[in-house]
Amino acid sequence: MRKYLTAYLAYADRILAEKDPEKIGALREEHLKQIAFMQHERHMHLIVMALFALMLFIAIGILACTENITYAVLTGLLLVLLIPYVFHYYFLENSVQKMYRQYNEMTGTGLPDDCRQSGNRS
Repeated sequence: MRKYLTAYLAYADRILAEKDPEKIGALREEHLKQIAFMQHERHMHLIVMALFALMLFIAIGILACTENITYAVLTGLLLVLLIPYVFHYYFLENSVQKMYRQYNEMTGTGLPDDCRQSGNRS
């Protein structure tokens, strides 16, 4: 997903840089579809990430109350899985926000200066 989204964002940036109204107009509807797809992807990853975090905290709680080594292994495994998931969700969140800014540029929406962000900040 990261490779696909990075390539798509670069493609949209190239079209916007050309400033050709016909190409931008053709991209606008497709861009809305891509935003919807990525919002869905982001939402699903948020749910999964939250469930993994919940399971991690439950495992930590059980580990604190018992001396069973199985829960230590489970806690370690959940932590190893959760950390990359957080980074992936962070990438999705920032990419979708960049897509919003690209769409605003495509439509010529006049935004206040405090709404215009450079880079991938939240």
